[in-house]
Amino acid sequence: MTKKYFGTDGIRGKVGTGLMSPEKVLKLGWAVGRVLASHDNDHGRVNRVVIGKDTRISGYMFESALEAGLSAAGVDIELLGPMPTPGIAYLTRTLRASAGIVISASHNPYYDNGLKFFSPDGEKLDDDLEHEIEAMFESEMEIVESSTLGKAHRVVDAVGRYIEACKASIPISIRFNGLKVVLDCSNGATYDIAPKVFAELGAKVVTIGDKPDGLNINLDCGSTNPERLITRVKVEGADLGIAFDGDGDRVLMVDHQGEVVDGDELLYIIARSRLNEGENIGGVVGTLMSNLGMELAVKALGLEFARSQVGDRYVMETLNQNGWTIGGESSGHIICLDRTTTGDGIVSALQVLAYLAKEKISLHEAKSGMKKFPQIMINVALSGNSDPMQSAAVQQSVAQAEAKLNGRGRVLLRPSGTEPLIRVMVEGEDDLLVVQLANDIAAQVEQAAQAA
Repeated sequence: MTKKYFGTDGIRGKVGTGLMSPEKVLKLGWAVGRVLASHDNDHGRVNRVVIGKDTRISGYMFESALEAGLSAAGVDIELLGPMPTPGIAYLTRTLRASAGIVISASHNPYYDNGLKFFSPDGEKLDDDLEHEIEAMFESEMEIVESSTLGKAHRVVDAVGRYIEACKASIPISIRFNGLKVVLDCSNGATYDIAPKVFAELGAKVVTIGDKPDGLNINLDCGSTNPERLITRVKVEGADLGIAFDGDGDRVLMVDHQGEVVDGDELLYIIARSRLNEGENIGGVVGTLMSNLGMELAVKALGLEFARSQVGDRYVMETLNQNGWTIGGESSGHIICLDRTTTGDGIVSALQVLAYLAKEKISLHEAKSGMKKFPQIMINVALSGNSDPMQSAAVQQSVAQAEAKLNGRGRVLLRPSGTEPLIRVMVEGEDDLLVVQLANDIAAQVEQAAQAA
């Protein structure tokens, strides 16, 4: 059954529109509280929800609204303050809470915001629970008796708890002494925690994007804009750079030469590190957008490879179906189920650095086992309810492109999950051919969209 409000990663939108208004978020908090209360009472569990947020200015407003809604449902609240999304998942689990709520729009600009939800196990809510919350949201709001209203508390040691959890994700024998690292915290949720983690492990840390003002989150910085990081790594003569996104669940790196190391390459390095440790990870999960070079490199390690739909929810589903532990996306959303329960930028970066420290190699050397295929993606805007992917001309163009790639490349057309766009992706060994084919298909898609 299709969900009305929840997307693949919670709820997100422009502040003041749709569900992202204080009155709607208040009622959503109440709906979450009512649904969780009914489940908790069945299992005799403590009824408590943790709330954390990133650094965007609207977080103050939505934190208060959620607090009011949950209290009205009779649910106690634990406030974490600014905290990376994976940190909130971790504390949801270790505090034995009924659920965790993250106020964040991830890599979006400050004028957007959203809500992500975690189960008591620190994993994304399942579809059935989201359907229940949507149904409760559309019912009339009823406030519990005053004597049973929820109380709010602030978790004063939340930062310290999560720092120790991050450090515990690598062997205690590992030190980063002598390693110079530039961190770009995207003026987001990692601004305080990430520098402390890497410094406590011995690295010499230079930090940028660590002065959030509520409006500059993801602004010309972070994992979606690595240019400043590239420049700073070169200026500092650093060994590498690490860029997080606004809520800290994604990570990209830059090697000492200023070359970007994306999520596919980081996933390959982590998989190789697990093999070197003698760990049996079975296989690796990527997505439909994962580079073909990563698939071939993983298979060359003797591992299986599977592709899921785009989105960490689908990566997680495929991991669980196969009983594997390592998966992720090109964007840097990497899941290490042998270390944590959700995508975690800091933990993923630590896995890579631990491998570099143990093997005494550079990031540039570590990624050399994988050769990325040239890949291009073109976004074609849609109008109305047109579906160019059903066009005979578009399908013929795709078939012709696949024939020219001759089994050494891929063509993928998919609708965006968040915008009225068709994404046209082509990859192959010949970059000029890849560009030509992508442009040809995109032109056909645009014509079909306009004709509709």
